[in-house]
Amino acid sequence: MTIPFTFPPSLRYNSPWTQVVILGLVVFSSVGMFSAVNGLGAGGLQDTQLSDTAQGVLYGCFAVAGFFAGSVHNMLGPRLTLSLGTTGYSLYVGALWAYQVHGTRCFLVLAGALLGVTAALLWAAQGAVMMAYPMEKDKGRSFAVFWSLFQLGTLVGAAIALAIEARASRPAGSSQALPAVSTAVYLVFVVIMLTAVPTSWLLLPPHLVVRADGSVPRLDRAISPRRELAGLGRLLADWRMLALFPMFFSSNFFYSYQGAVTAFLFTPRTRALVSLLTGLGSMVGSVVIGLLTDGLPFASRRRRALAAAAYVLLLNLVVWGAGLAFQLQFARADRAPAVVRGAALPWDWSGADATAAAGPVVLIMAYYVADASFQGLAYYTMSCLSNDPFELARMAGYYKGVQSAGAAVSFGMDAASTAFLAEHLVSWLLLLASLPLCACVLWHTPDTLVGNDDGPDDGPDDGPRSAAAARQPSHP
Repeated sequence: MTIPFTFPPSLRYNSPWTQVVILGLVVFSSVGMFSAVNGLGAGGLQDTQLSDTAQGVLYGCFAVAGFFAGSVHNMLGPRLTLSLGTTGYSLYVGALWAYQVHGTRCFLVLAGALLGVTAALLWAAQGAVMMAYPMEKDKGRSFAVFWSLFQLGTLVGAAIALAIEARASRPAGSSQALPAVSTAVYLVFVVIMLTAVPTSWLLLPPHLVVRADGSVPRLDRAISPRRELAGLGRLLADWRMLALFPMFFSSNFFYSYQGAVTAFLFTPRTRALVSLLTGLGSMVGSVVIGLLTDGLPFASRRRRALAAAAYVLLLNLVVWGAGLAFQLQFARADRAPAVVRGAALPWDWSGADATAAAGPVVLIMAYYVADASFQGLAYYTMSCLSNDPFELARMAGYYKGVQSAGAAVSFGMDAASTAFLAEHLVSWLLLLASLPLCACVLWHTPDTLVGNDDGPDDGPDDGPRSAAAARQPSHP
């Protein structure tokens, strides 16, 4: 039996699908390139401890800013919020290059702090657009489209790095430092990231977006600070947000471990190849989870969501179980030119190393298939709780804030040279423990929110309204 999974043909500028594509292009050229840099291992730096420190500061600031980013979005609107959110990424990659050339450690840490604040704004706007603009039946596919474009940025960025690094000869093993990534790689990334700022202004606010059924996501252009604070308070007191806290906390926790292992095992050009494959793996994972949430032949949205949660649980059991078997073969104390799987570290993709490196490369790609599926389930769960852009912006900000708190803790663990095995086990157990709580939230999810969108949250204009109504004044 085949599962239908077609994308709507509407390419109107004010169509939700066009807006999700624009959003994906913005994140493609900003966060996607940032992910490609991180995929090189330790941000391409030789000093993994400094990279972990900068990332820890980044995610610490992100965690604090995330709780308020949704409220900022609701008062500024998606275009300005998204535009401000893109600025920190190019600054951070420029700081990586400056450290590589001039050794400016403080600037890198400061850039990490600034990126934490701006990234919170970007992801709040992203969540509101991706989850609120499409119709309920399209929300899983909306994630698939957005996440594929986002990860296409990772893939293209990694391909650029791979093309530049591919001709580099393998350096001799060293017990002191990792091989460095070239200046050319950083500069190409910065130029691409800067294009995200003008692209973000192509995004439409929700009152100008018209769905296929003629409804608009939201009539209000902005919200007052008083109403926004009240809405934020209700969100933080919602039992469903408390139940989803472990899922949100664990959703980026494993990145420090995977980045450290990639930097530990591979040469720069092999790290670029790994980054490319992880982008591809994320695209595959996002399409699969979108197919399950929107395309399974169940009339009930709850049943589709619970089936998707079961798939994510099984996938994480298999992939992380295989990862545990691999992790038992080496430890952080093993330094180049230590021999792992019969080959000296760091591994290259060519020569005698190829056999040793092939399995771990596939494993890291599989980690990102599981990651995209987990992220997709988190977003779909939130989108089942509301259709209102203001409420979903708050949820997205809360999600990214808690997520970043988890990432800050994990990068702090890695900066303290925590054993790889301990990092692996903590990451895996957090993922597994969070999924039953997510299933509990999904069990209480109604099949539709149309006509009863958000209860008393933000006044009388919460629900979807027709495009004809949108052209009329909200009040006499």
